[in-house]
Amino acid sequence: MAATESASQPTAEAAAPGTETTEPGGKVAGLAAEVDGPAAAATESSSDPAAGAAVLSAEAVDSTAGRPGGRGRVAAFGAATVLVLGLLGAPLGWLWAAVAPATPVVKSGDGAVYGQAQPEQPIAADGWFSLLGLAFGVLTALAVWFLLRRHRGPVGLVVAAAGGLAAGLVAWQVGRRVGLASYQRLLASAPDGTRFSKPADLRAGGIELFFGVLPVPYGNLLLPAFAAAVTYTLLAGWSRWPSLRPEPEPDAAWLAAQPPAAPKPAGPEPDLAWLAAQPPAAPKPAGSEPDAAWLAAHPPLPAGPAGAADSGPAEPAGEVSSGPAGARPTPPTAPEPPAPGEAAPPRG
Repeated sequence: MAATESASQPTAEAAAPGTETTEPGGKVAGLAAEVDGPAAAATESSSDPAAGAAVLSAEAVDSTAGRPGGRGRVAAFGAATVLVLGLLGAPLGWLWAAVAPATPVVKSGDGAVYGQAQPEQPIAADGWFSLLGLAFGVLTALAVWFLLRRHRGPVGLVVAAAGGLAAGLVAWQVGRRVGLASYQRLLASAPDGTRFSKPADLRAGGIELFFGVLPVPYGNLLLPAFAAAVTYTLLAGWSRWPSLRPEPEPDAAWLAAQPPAAPKPAGPEPDLAWLAAQPPAAPKPAGSEPDAAWLAAHPPLPAGPAGAADSGPAEPAGEVSSGPAGARPTPPTAPEPPAPGEAAPPRG
């Protein structure tokens, strides 16, 4: 009996509620409860589409902010995107060098001089770089907007603008170096009077040293970044989602299961806010005209007996009597006209 009771006592203690257990089954049950907790919350939230949409939107916004090192990962991801966009400036520079016309020059004792008095090739080179830079900036903003949906907002705007600026700098340096080695060789070894071409370069853009130390880009080098920033801002302004990120739509089956709304009663309804803002109506002054609606709802009283009008005191002028209306005297009848041939009655 004692052995039986001692053997059954641990089992009873393990089964008691509110106590800890060291059994393997107890550990598995505890882990299952911890795992099932978020799943149960998600199941409960799925019954309400609005609540589910709010939960998903909050998770999308705080997907990186709530994690340790989330800002560092966002910064690293943005830097990698800017680097990729900058590398795409190399083919942009080759394209610019291919479409921009070269400027004809003549070798002289002081170096190379223009072969024409007013050449148009440098202006055309600036124009082609500006057009290609604007197009590249627009495409950059579209790519960042649609491919980096989780980072829409200020992060996406900074990445698009910085990537456009990096691509513009790379395109300028790559494009101006296409054919530059051949030009420098001819400039150094060709005799005076030799005609050759100078590769495309920018005259309306470049880099200046601020205070002789800080390099600052200017001119049409900034056009890719400008186009990317403007396009991204317009996309954000036309977005139909307040968070700029795609939000889940309500379940169509749930919407179909909802009962139809009650029909609106006929007739316009007054605006409650307008009615509450109106001042209280002033009391009707004495002696004013009776309300037409009140008169229509109260038919006139029957006339009283003859002489009833003289039975009471006279009402003062300008006031409406509240008593029964008396009989009015009948006006005298007009005399009948005389028959033909008879003398008219004397007048007066």
